[in-house]
Amino acid sequence: MRGLLIVNPNATSTTPRMRDVIGHAFRAELELDVVETAYRGHARELARAARAAEVHVVLTLGGDGTVNEAVNGLLEDGIGPDVPALGTVPGGSANVFVRALGLPTDPIEATGQLLAALRSGQTRTIGLGRANDRWFTSNAGLGLDAEIIVDMERQRHSGRIATPARYVWTTATQYLRHTNRRTPALTLVSDAAEPIEGVFMVIVQNTSPWTFLGPIPLDANPLATFETGLDVFAPRSISPLSMARHTWRLFRSVPVEQSADLVSWHDRPNFTVRANPATNLQVDGDAVGEVTEVHFTAGHKALRVYS
Repeated sequence: MRGLLIVNPNATSTTPRMRDVIGHAFRAELELDVVETAYRGHARELARAARAAEVHVVLTLGGDGTVNEAVNGLLEDGIGPDVPALGTVPGGSANVFVRALGLPTDPIEATGQLLAALRSGQTRTIGLGRANDRWFTSNAGLGLDAEIIVDMERQRHSGRIATPARYVWTTATQYLRHTNRRTPALTLVSDAAEPIEGVFMVIVQNTSPWTFLGPIPLDANPLATFETGLDVFAPRSISPLSMARHTWRLFRSVPVEQSADLVSWHDRPNFTVRANPATNLQVDGDAVGEVTEVHFTAGHKALRVYS
């Protein structure tokens, strides 16, 4: 069986020696090529080429951004039986997708579980989300959620390491100093209801949890699964009191009812978010840029994965 291992050499939680060990382990089961990414978008190009070359399985060693690029490369020509199966070894700081699949967060332990799945041929087919033409495995967001990602990427580019403490500091700084807390920019549009204006932030989940603060799961939409549609958490107020309530909900990871200050949707096949003025969008923890409209769709049974 032919395989491709896409390695992010800048992955947060791996070392060159560990990456060598993982590559050798997979070579015991696969006719394997190993390629390190050299620039943003490289993983997408490699995965697209792997599908065209009829490779059987694409493995990634990196964070959620590397996974997202690979998935978008695999599915660039649409869902189909010729799409290689995906296996993911955690190498980032959060590894939301890996944890949602039930894989260990330790790269060596995850490699062992994936090797067992490869030997048995055990795969599952999961649903994904789509934001306009960009697939996502775990979540997407507009507003404060994406503003934090933009600032974190700026800090990474300056050489700082993404840590839970830095995420907390960046969130507080962004909220207190930069976020517009008075004038909401977002509107939710769905065939199932009248447009909902006055929304400050939209978190869209394809699975749960939404993210992790170190080992602690934070979950805006705990009912989201790979087998259902998309779930939405959209605050209509981000005053200090409302944010305290929203934060408490994230830590409790329990379903919440829709209320005057919160839009909560479960298992939606599609909807649109409009922004005025243009607002930042993040997809699987990757800053996409400012947008004025995003159409979200659920892609059921989109991808085979080893887990």
